[in-house]
Amino acid sequence: MESFFSLLIALVLGGSALSGVKIVTQGNEALVETLGKYNGKKLKPGLNFVIPVYERVAYQATIRERVLDIPPQQCITRDNVSMTADAVVYWRILDLEKAYYKVENLQSAMVNLVLTQIRSEMGRLELDETFTARSQINEILLRDLDEATDPWGVKVTRVELRDIVPSKAVQESMELQMSAERRKRAAILTSEGERESAVNSARGKAEAQVLDAEARQKSAILEAEGQQKTIILKAQAERQQQVLKAQATAEAMQVISRILKTDANAQEALQFLVAQNYIEMGTTIGKSDSSKVMFMDPRSIPGTLEGLRSIVGESNQPQFLDLDEDA
Repeated sequence: MESFFSLLIALVLGGSALSGVKIVTQGNEALVETLGKYNGKKLKPGLNFVIPVYERVAYQATIRERVLDIPPQQCITRDNVSMTADAVVYWRILDLEKAYYKVENLQSAMVNLVLTQIRSEMGRLELDETFTARSQINEILLRDLDEATDPWGVKVTRVELRDIVPSKAVQESMELQMSAERRKRAAILTSEGERESAVNSARGKAEAQVLDAEARQKSAILEAEGQQKTIILKAQAERQQQVLKAQATAEAMQVISRILKTDANAQEALQFLVAQNYIEMGTTIGKSDSSKVMFMDPRSIPGTLEGLRSIVGESNQPQFLDLDEDA
């Protein structure tokens, strides 16, 4: 019997010793109470020992970041529009003692706090602002929740609104508004396109007229310059022709003068040539465009020839010789 009691006592003591062995996994912490009172003892990850009956593990939780799913709830905006909103909150425990002793059911308290903050922020905005100011709402919720949960030893790291769903009647009204807005934008874009097309067409016509006027101006300038060069070249040619004629006449006069000095019969030949030139001159005048009819009395021809003979006779005087000497 004594051996039996000894074995029983050994088993009880062994069981008690084993109950005092506590293993805490990585990322978790545990609070240890001594006779129902917390004295600041925490169990870290790994193998830990507590005194059976005298000490006990009151609370064990993870200190890693966790995700809190906020269920959808009804909200009323500032312009009295009913809508449903839900969110997701990322948080972690910084002080396990506060998270256990400062609040009862920490997760439930955080859910109610987030729901209250969402309704409060949505009530400050109009319907259109809730869709465009989502990032601002997330920042405000993060700041307010972080401040509110700080006494609980909790750090809120991120808050994200997931879905903002207006009521069915509001959705239909929004679809009608968006359809009207699209038609308005389409009409505005069409009118702007027509206006730009008209402006571009008018600008193109104006530029074409300017280019055409510049082309005509350049053409007129080139034509005038061409005519001027033609006139100059023609005048130079006529002047050169007159110079050549004058030189030819002067040379002919010198030849005739030398012949008259050396040949006595050359005077009759000269008279014949003068008479022939006179007749040819009349023929040329008759062919001119400005002369239609020329009257000549045949009986006056001998008198004319006599006059020419007298002129030629005078040419044999010293005056002609002086002319020849000057030449």
